[in-house]
Amino acid sequence: MSKTAVPYGSWPSEWSAEQAAAASRDFAELRAGHGGLFWIEYDPADARCTLWYWREGQASCLTPAGFSLRSRVYEYGGGAFCLTAQGVAFVNEADQQIYIQDLCQQAPVALSRNLECRYGDLQFDRRGNAIVALEERHGEPGVEHRLVSLALDGGERRVLVEGADFYSSPALDPEGGRLAWIEWSRPEQPWTATRLCWAERSVEGLWVNACCLAGADGRESLQQPRFDENGMLFCLSDQNGWWQPWRERGGRLVVHELGDGGAQSAPYESRLESPVGCAPHTKDFDCAPAPWQLGTISYQPLAGSGLLLTRMRDGFGLLFEQGAHGLRQLAAYYSRCRQLAVDERSFYCIAGSADRTASVLKIDRDSGETSVLAGGEQPLPDTQLSRPQSLYFPTGQGESAHAYLYLPNNAEYCGMPGERPPLVVFIHGGPTSACYPVFDPRIQFWTQRGFAVVDVNYRGSSGFGRAYRHRLREQWGVLDVEDACQAVHALAAGGQIDPLRVFIRGSSAGGYTALCALVVSDLFRGGASLYGVSDPLALRRVTHKFEADYLDWLIGDPQKNPERYDERAPLRNAERITAPVIFFQGGQDAVVLPEQTESMVAQLRAGGVEVAYRLYPQERHGFRDAVNLADALEREWRFYQRLL
Repeated sequence: MSKTAVPYGSWPSEWSAEQAAAASRDFAELRAGHGGLFWIEYDPADARCTLWYWREGQASCLTPAGFSLRSRVYEYGGGAFCLTAQGVAFVNEADQQIYIQDLCQQAPVALSRNLECRYGDLQFDRRGNAIVALEERHGEPGVEHRLVSLALDGGERRVLVEGADFYSSPALDPEGGRLAWIEWSRPEQPWTATRLCWAERSVEGLWVNACCLAGADGRESLQQPRFDENGMLFCLSDQNGWWQPWRERGGRLVVHELGDGGAQSAPYESRLESPVGCAPHTKDFDCAPAPWQLGTISYQPLAGSGLLLTRMRDGFGLLFEQGAHGLRQLAAYYSRCRQLAVDERSFYCIAGSADRTASVLKIDRDSGETSVLAGGEQPLPDTQLSRPQSLYFPTGQGESAHAYLYLPNNAEYCGMPGERPPLVVFIHGGPTSACYPVFDPRIQFWTQRGFAVVDVNYRGSSGFGRAYRHRLREQWGVLDVEDACQAVHALAAGGQIDPLRVFIRGSSAGGYTALCALVVSDLFRGGASLYGVSDPLALRRVTHKFEADYLDWLIGDPQKNPERYDERAPLRNAERITAPVIFFQGGQDAVVLPEQTESMVAQLRAGGVEVAYRLYPQERHGFRDAVNLADALEREWRFYQRLL
């Protein structure tokens, strides 16, 4: 049946911005224990993160009004709760302090009371009856990080490890006699070079003989140390080019006391051996994303030297059990599995798929049968759902980059027969992050309105190995921009999109790439920057400690390469932007300050460029409130409508 063309401003709206915002509910940090499963649930309706406890087929919320579970250590947080012998310990978002709560839903009780400090990466020390945590102290002489313990019978604080610039992932063996952790020093990032360290508990209960087990040469990134039930230590290392599980092996270990400079100066013999659960012919996969957040669990050691782990290939994060009988894929319907947990009868994970919202899954260990404990709604019928098409496309230097293409599939789409759709290019943040082939309500919002979307995993994205991730070193604002433009050229050459109606958008680092693309290319009809970087040099001066050296890795030392910052700063090249741009900014953003975005807005307006700007006073770096999420989507869409 023929269709009558309707102006783009008159598209029917089957999937409203409010519905898209409501579908942004998500889950994090699974922990099995107390006869059930615990998870954090984020609900955009009240912008709160609450703790849920599932047991015997019923799930209940443990978090009373006035509390929200969220750590802000390193600004990106993670590791916001752990299980204790009697209940849970969690980080409250408002004051960043640790609270203790039993399972009878009584009022939480504060364990820490130092408002100069933030806490994250919580672990329960059963032998010491204490909470081990990463502590971030704000004050003079600056922001400091250390591992501490807080006794549950009074809150006595004890410093366990200090001296390095950053710490993460404290892990205790089953007997409580060994403590392992990850640390790193500036100017490294946790995805470039880290060290795996451990210490032993003395008879007096002190942690002694701290030493570095791996990473002292600065040539590998290690993450997620974990002990199995027999006390064997595992860790993910990318020394072979991919983050995969390694384990300790026998041999002499040279032990040195922990010095003022951390364990990095201690000589060592590596006690890690070749990857576990990795067949020789299938080694080209990562088992984890870049560790932007604390508390990530991408693999779990199992009894009998087995492993439960994710394998990331072509952007997919698939779940496997590696055991004595080989490799078994689990939850095959799902395209991204994360945050794993295990008990005697079940495996658990947070899973995403192309057609449903995020789910908390329970998987029977014997049969592999899956059941959904929370989430998993299908907001759109198949007739209107746009599914991802994985594609590689040629780009610069004879290389290729990856992306997902979503073509409009709305029965109410009102284009003329044969009309090629306009395109929105999505650029993920990080930039050492990635996009995944899971249901994204923002993408469906656009495809519902007749737009195609290409979600780009440009060179520098994680999940494609260390070499791909490191391609962005000193090339930010160049290779990512090139890949975004080449994705458009590839789709236009294939006749899948209208090359004259292309827009580009991104948040945070993705906003920077979008603005850089608008500077150097005339491919785009317009763009959007959501709390995006417009002046890397200004960001370098004021950003937080965790990313203070990241710009030097991404662009270069500004003292040695000042011209790069001039060439790659959208703010300093604003006169080259002619396409209209809309900006969105959080008023409490500590990563990209509002002043940076407002300077860019002012520069463009002074040059006569059409600009729109929206400030959300209570939002931080990444919008969370449903009203604001919906408002930003609606404003961006209407901004593009005027340009079409």
